[in-house]
Amino acid sequence: MRNYRYAFLIALVGNFALIAVLGWLWWRSGRQPKMQAAMAASAKEMAQNSPNGGENAPMAPHETALVPVQLSPERLQSIGVRMGRVESKIVDDEIRVTGNVAVDETRLSYVQLRYSGYIQKVFADATYQFLRKGQPLFTIYSPDLVATEREYLVAKQNQQRVIGSTVPGVTESAASLLEAAAERLKQWGVPQREIARLESSGQVQQELEIESPVSGYITERNALPNLTVQPETHLYTVAGLSTIWVFAEVFQSDLGRIKVGNRTTLTVDAYPGRVFEGRVNFLYPQVDMTTRTVRARLEFANPGLKLTPGMFVNITLKVPMGKQLLIPASGVLQSGTRQVVFVNRSDGYLEPREVQLGPRAGDDFIVLKGLKEGEEIVTSANFLIDSESQLQAALGSFVPPPPGAGSAGVMNAPQGNVELTTDPTPPRKGGNTIRVKLSDASGASISGAEVSVTFFMPAMPAMGMAAMRTPVSLADKGNGMYEGSGQLYSGGTWQVTIVANKNGQVIASKQLKVNATGGM
Repeated sequence: MRNYRYAFLIALVGNFALIAVLGWLWWRSGRQPKMQAAMAASAKEMAQNSPNGGENAPMAPHETALVPVQLSPERLQSIGVRMGRVESKIVDDEIRVTGNVAVDETRLSYVQLRYSGYIQKVFADATYQFLRKGQPLFTIYSPDLVATEREYLVAKQNQQRVIGSTVPGVTESAASLLEAAAERLKQWGVPQREIARLESSGQVQQELEIESPVSGYITERNALPNLTVQPETHLYTVAGLSTIWVFAEVFQSDLGRIKVGNRTTLTVDAYPGRVFEGRVNFLYPQVDMTTRTVRARLEFANPGLKLTPGMFVNITLKVPMGKQLLIPASGVLQSGTRQVVFVNRSDGYLEPREVQLGPRAGDDFIVLKGLKEGEEIVTSANFLIDSESQLQAALGSFVPPPPGAGSAGVMNAPQGNVELTTDPTPPRKGGNTIRVKLSDASGASISGAEVSVTFFMPAMPAMGMAAMRTPVSLADKGNGMYEGSGQLYSGGTWQVTIVANKNGQVIASKQLKVNATGGM
């Protein structure tokens, strides 16, 4: 019988232990969803409490809402706030790139003959030698040319013999032969002065002097003494440098702003202070897959032939953008997903406003949407004002000032004494008792007030945590002591705001930070 009793007791204890373990697991599994629900509810409550329904500055995912703030003139001056105006101006933006000088291909000339022959003497005998139009290049002996000149002289003599002939057609035939010989010389490129010499002297010249057809630099030379020349032989390539091309690499993002014909300027280290004027001549229809750039061809006049092929230069492309609405670039607060400016509504009342911006033009941004000409915006200390605006939005304590309130309300705010204590100390994750001791400037206790304490922790997107807010209303316990209970959903640093109201007026307020124990 005793063995059965022991067995019964052991089974009973085991069942109780099993029930305890199951209960603990059930409590653990149900706590995390409640935590997430509380955090979500807190974030939702903050969004609902945002003034104007978030109209001034819509909140993107993981973005803290912003609300207007009002600062006294002394406060504005102490944090270094400066203002700028929204202005409408004619905008000429600049795109700065680098480039290389190249030969203008439309000014390239080739020297070649239309008949075969043999080069005798060479005068232009070096690459990159400068030539002037009409300057001798070389002399050539051509059997075909000599034979044609002799035919010309014979045809001219025959014409003179038959000039008085009465036989029909003889005179016309002799004139036709002379004209054909002269036309052949012209088609071969024999200069008119050589034909005139041939007529005046009546003698065939064995060597013909060839002159440069253009002015420029020799970039290629194949003319050598005793060289046999055919009509397809390129003897010289001459580049005229009075106008040059510059090839510049323009980023793909700037391509839509550049058009053929846009003005451009060029500077080079070799000539400090010298600026060359030019225009965009052509945009190549291909993007480099490695650099993501597009080649632009620019055309520049080259007075004094200062710019030479291969020279590295600095380019400034002028981009006319017409009349645009501009704000100083320093007045824009970039948060990654939105662009915000603070508009001055007079008396230190600063309203956050989301704007849509176009490209940057120098020290300014082009405004596409969100601002009007003549409005005044904050251009310095934006981050300090943004922090204040986020805090006010999180606390939900902003009340728009009445018309004409100005800065007097801020300067005349009551200066009551507020002391915060918690049980346990420091506060912990979970339930806490919050106590506030309220007294006036002389140290006398204040009773009959409405005291609220708000705990706020900003969002932490990297950890997947939304912003958390816990408001606690305290009950009057007498002798200036107020008490209430609140739930903190995480350990860490909380921003605490204490506000005491009496007879519809704020009699004391305080902001501080407390560190709660426990995990996240």
